[in-house]
Amino acid sequence: MLRRAVLQTFRQGLAQSFFKRNAVSLSETTVTHQPIETSNEADEKSVSKQKPSDESGNTVVVAPPEFRFMYPEFLPDPAMERRNRLKEKLERIDMLQRRSVVEIPEFYTGSVMAVTVADANSPNKFARFVGICIQRGGSGLRAWFILRNVVDKQGVEILYEMYCPLIQKIEVLRLERRLDESLLYLRDALPEYSTFPLDMEPERRLNNSVVPINPLKVKLRPRPWLERWERQNLQGVEDLNLPQRFYDKAEKVAKPWEKYDLMLQYR
Repeated sequence: MLRRAVLQTFRQGLAQSFFKRNAVSLSETTVTHQPIETSNEADEKSVSKQKPSDESGNTVVVAPPEFRFMYPEFLPDPAMERRNRLKEKLERIDMLQRRSVVEIPEFYTGSVMAVTVADANSPNKFARFVGICIQRGGSGLRAWFILRNVVDKQGVEILYEMYCPLIQKIEVLRLERRLDESLLYLRDALPEYSTFPLDMEPERRLNNSVVPINPLKVKLRPRPWLERWERQNLQGVEDLNLPQRFYDKAEKVAKPWEKYDLMLQYR
């Protein structure tokens, strides 16, 4: 009798532990934002629509891998000292709420954009600026991008915080990419590479077309420059026509192994 009571108690304990484990697994489900329709090829779109299932049979919505190029501000901060899981979760909630109010379209470095912000000193109470995106960075609510345009033969650059409450509208007039991730060398280039009309109309583009890469080669003005561009391995710049000693010194200070160092960006 004692042995039978012990076996019955042991079986009841196993049943209770099994029930608790299944209840926890069913309650903990992965929740991610539903992938939206992107401007990729049809085959990539069909792959992104596949919804895998976990062991419990629940459908898990996974963002396509190309989203890390379209929306890099949703990625964790590369600086480890700024990492905080709770902060990142709260920031992403605020970012999604902000995107429900103001549409933030897909854009890349090299896209021509127009940004309208609220301006109390303007007669119309808003200001609109058109320019080419020469750089973007930051993560989370600290995401930013820089627009450049030449107005009245003077180069003008404005840095916008992507989730600033003063921004009323963001338009992409020409969606394209360049050969380099940063176009800061346009500051030392000829003005025609950074000049765009302020009343530029948006270019029509098919939703299913691939984002084009502009192979334009920019011609820089003679030295002096703001930076030593010969040391940055730029792809979108014509031949700099410098003496050989500049290239020899650039080769001595170059660090080609850094692009293979996976932990350099995170540590």
